Amino acid sequence: MNESIERVKCLIIGSGPAGYTAAIYAARADLKPVMYTGMEPGGQLTTTTEVDNFPGYPDGIDGPTMMVQLQQQAERFGTEVRIGMVTEVEFSDQVGGIHKITVDNTTKLEAETVIISTGATAKYLGIPSEQKLRGGGVSACAVCDGFFYKGQDVAIVGAGDTAAEEATYLANICKKVTMLVRKDYMRASKAMQHRVNNTKNLEVLYNTEVDEVLGEQVVEGLRMVNNLTGEKKEIPITGLFIAIGHKPNTEIFKGQLEMDDTGYLITHSKSTKTNKPGVFASGDVQDKEYRQAVTAAGTGCMAALDAERYLATIETEVTA
Repeated sequence: MNESIERVKCLIIGSGPAGYTAAIYAARADLKPVMYTGMEPGGQLTTTTEVDNFPGYPDGIDGPTMMVQLQQQAERFGTEVRIGMVTEVEFSDQVGGIHKITVDNTTKLEAETVIISTGATAKYLGIPSEQKLRGGGVSACAVCDGFFYKGQDVAIVGAGDTAAEEATYLANICKKVTMLVRKDYMRASKAMQHRVNNTKNLEVLYNTEVDEVLGEQVVEGLRMVNNLTGEKKEIPITGLFIAIGHKPNTEIFKGQLEMDDTGYLITHSKSTKTNKPGVFASGDVQDKEYRQAVTAAGTGCMAALDAERYLATIETEVTA
């Protein structure tokens, strides 16, 4: 029965900058990687219009084009890219053990190494006008997209450390930043709150939520509502940043891989190694601090190198 199950040397789950970079390095190391793209081929960057901060693109590049080029580069070295969703995994506890994978609930395969690059999904408010204008002024990454709103009025939603950090980042480049906090206090650390409160062009509105994002093709304004009084107010803005957190795409790995309280995979000893031999994690699925395309690509490189070294160690032990 096992003879009918496909065996691969290196399986890559996920197809963002981390996954494709891992594929490039793994293919060049003759690991013959097979990649399953998941439900969102190309990852979060496919929802980004302009990428201006990735090295090597002096005039910038749009996210979908960049992902197509990364795929082409990975395929040029021999990566087999497949459309499909990994739906079940059974990782071996043994060094040199074989990992069992199920794709789309039906296809079974075995892998000597697995690189997980399933990323994280930004949380949004979920209101229709917000979803309509994603990529047209609504963003979940101030560091990625804030530059396009230099000298303009913007708003940010959130109350934690990330929201506070992104709000002060935006305040350095934007004319005015309005920060919407749902409760009557911020969850951010005292140090971050102090920074926010001492930023002159940053206004914090407590007990305030988004009622409607205004604009047809791009963001033109914001209608806010005070959740205590019901009072509504409109302000003109060109950008709305959502900073209410990310959810790592790790559901299928629960119970098998070590995770933190929020579901991010834990890697060990400044590497991409997980608690399972031969299983590595790269990109936003294990990074809740930086969440940038370039850092994801860097860990993708690391994961491929870790996988190559792991396989070399196994082969040495077998021939010894």
